[in-house]
Amino acid sequence: MALGSSTSRKITALATAGLAALLVAQPAQVPGLGAAPAHAQQAGPQSLADLSERLLDSVVNISTSQTLSGGERNVPRPRLPEGSPFQEFFDEFFDSLPEGGPRGPGGQRVQSLGSGFVIDADEGIVVTNNHVIADADEVVVNFNDGNSIAAEVIGTDPKTDLAVLKIDPSENPDMQEVPFGDSDAMRVGDWVLAIGNPFGLGGSVSVGIVSAFGRDINSGPYDNFIQTDAAINRGNSGGPLFNMDGEVIGINTAIISPSGGSIGIGFAIPTELAIGVIDQLREFGETRRGWLGVRIQQVTDDIAESLGMDEAMGALVAGIIEGGPVDDGSIEPGDVIIEFDGQAVESVRELPRIVADSPVGKEVDVIVLRDGERQSIKVTLGRLEDGEDLALATEPGEDEGGEETIALFGMTLAELNDARREEFSISEDVSGGVVITEVEAGSAADDKGVMAGEVIVEIAQEQVSTPQDVQEAIDALRDSDRRNALLMLAGADGALRFVTIRID
Repeated sequence: MALGSSTSRKITALATAGLAALLVAQPAQVPGLGAAPAHAQQAGPQSLADLSERLLDSVVNISTSQTLSGGERNVPRPRLPEGSPFQEFFDEFFDSLPEGGPRGPGGQRVQSLGSGFVIDADEGIVVTNNHVIADADEVVVNFNDGNSIAAEVIGTDPKTDLAVLKIDPSENPDMQEVPFGDSDAMRVGDWVLAIGNPFGLGGSVSVGIVSAFGRDINSGPYDNFIQTDAAINRGNSGGPLFNMDGEVIGINTAIISPSGGSIGIGFAIPTELAIGVIDQLREFGETRRGWLGVRIQQVTDDIAESLGMDEAMGALVAGIIEGGPVDDGSIEPGDVIIEFDGQAVESVRELPRIVADSPVGKEVDVIVLRDGERQSIKVTLGRLEDGEDLALATEPGEDEGGEETIALFGMTLAELNDARREEFSISEDVSGGVVITEVEAGSAADDKGVMAGEVIVEIAQEQVSTPQDVQEAIDALRDSDRRNALLMLAGADGALRFVTIRID
């Protein structure tokens, strides 16, 4: 039986509606679509109102003030053309200045704003960024309910950009604290919520996801940031990054932005790194990090090949700090540290963080590659803060060489004698090796950043003391079908580094 066009449209509409209902009600059973994966049903929260309401009172605004040093510098009132539209503006500004008061940066009182959060309501402990309160004369914690309390700085750590403050808990007995969560349990794509004080606006909430882990933005030696697209702006520094359980899994500290505002690239210190630092600042007022006493550099592909390694990994020991924990010869320049206290060292940037997290005085096993062989060395860690003054010391070399000179890979090599030591201002700590007197522009050595005045201390982990030693070492490498030569160089101040030069 033929159907009219009106009836046909009704049936089509009903069929479409029925299919839509089926798609909504039973997405996993629609023919042809297959079963929906379990994780696809875990949608983000429909509203963050309850979570935000619960957390807002634990997040605080940090206001600081500082008096800039320097003498008074009077700024003259500008001379403007008669009738200028700016005349009224400048008259109002200069008339508002105190009589005889400072008219410039010298002696001026400046203020700044940041964020923080309460981690212990009973003790009145607040966490923020070090850069928020650095050099401040006065620090005030401002709560969401309008209560303001003067704070004492009980500890700071510029290396991780963390600071711990203390306020009198009796001045705000209703303050709320928040717990730390496990940042290691987070995954890329997990929801996060940021609360802070952007541009001084007070408690503001933004939401996003974890964009990445392990970001190094060259802000400190232990960079290992969580990256998030939750809106973080100036003034959010020191504020918390929450998971959906209301636990702090990061401390917001930096953004990348050409405009100064959020473009969806923010960084937070993970709690996995922060908790230990905060605990030490609370207990001691300072950090107490483990210290190995070595200078390290990256193992490049060229260096790995020259050392006979299958892949570039670990941290290459470029020097030993005199007076440090391994100044007994247990670890040597040229060793590659591949494991520390049971943890694999995949790259050079991992080792400082792993060592710093270890307790001072702990005996640890360090696995190194030396001459192609794995060796296990027991080391008792020192304290980094006690050893930082020793970092300028260097390991001396050996004998002085003769008067010969040779040219090699664009370098002119000569003995290290008193005249050349004076010519290149080479430290007495560099007591052996072969001095580089010239480097030809565009040469293999120049391409590797080798400079005149540097001293070749070792080649392929063998000491050299004369230019002829260098030539013989290179010849030996060629005879062994090596394509790269690994050179240990000492700078004029004695600082050691490794470079590789292609020799085939």
